Amino acid sequence: MFSPVESRRLYRQVADQIRLMIASGELAVGQRLPAERELAEQLSVSRPTLREALIVLEVEGLVNIRMGSGIYVVRRHAANAGASDREPVEGPFELLQARAIIECAIAEEAAGCAKPEGVALLDEALMRMSGGVHEASTVLAADRAFHTGIAAIVGNATLMRVTGEMFDMRMTPYFAKLASHFEGPTTWRSALVEHQAIRNAIAAGDAAGARAAMRVHLTMSQKRFSESFGEEFSGEEERGRNTRPAKVTDKT
Repeated sequence: MFSPVESRRLYRQVADQIRLMIASGELAVGQRLPAERELAEQLSVSRPTLREALIVLEVEGLVNIRMGSGIYVVRRHAANAGASDREPVEGPFELLQARAIIECAIAEEAAGCAKPEGVALLDEALMRMSGGVHEASTVLAADRAFHTGIAAIVGNATLMRVTGEMFDMRMTPYFAKLASHFEGPTTWRSALVEHQAIRNAIAAGDAAGARAAMRVHLTMSQKRFSESFGEEFSGEEERGRNTRPAKVTDKT
């Protein structure tokens, strides 16, 4: 059984395993890695954990993820060597889980004390997000302003700081690489609809609705980051992708 620290670092352990397979020649330069499902089963981990590990290796320059084609071993780029050592230990799914626990409670609290000026700040962030769906930096800044704006409604400086720090954990090469595969105008428009539902519940003083809307948003965010790399979906997987968020199934 993994300890909490070992579980938190599981995706890095998986990256180490694949790195050794490459170093030993078991996986040669130019070779396509086994299909995601097959490799996850071989390493006894969930597919989301495998995806996190593969992003680490892509940032390092050891693999190239070609959406719809597969993951290929490439020559390591010296400029990227050791890049993952500067990344946070936590992976995106653990971060989103933490955000859900904390920000759902913040949204619920905000709904109970929201004033017009606080809601106006959320509206301003939503307007900027709406106009910036084709520019990642613009929409990310507006997204951050929206989430910290909810904490500002509560009026607690610690919650504002923690919310901002959690959001900023994604502003790294690792998360940028992950987002490059899965984020774009379509996903940002979906996120905008989810943000609007949160705003409406807070403005209406609906605490339970605000909590639920935030939960939906962060669950859908996890789902967007859980899409499959480099494989065509089977009919069963395609149905699952459209109807439910992916679940982490690692056994501890």
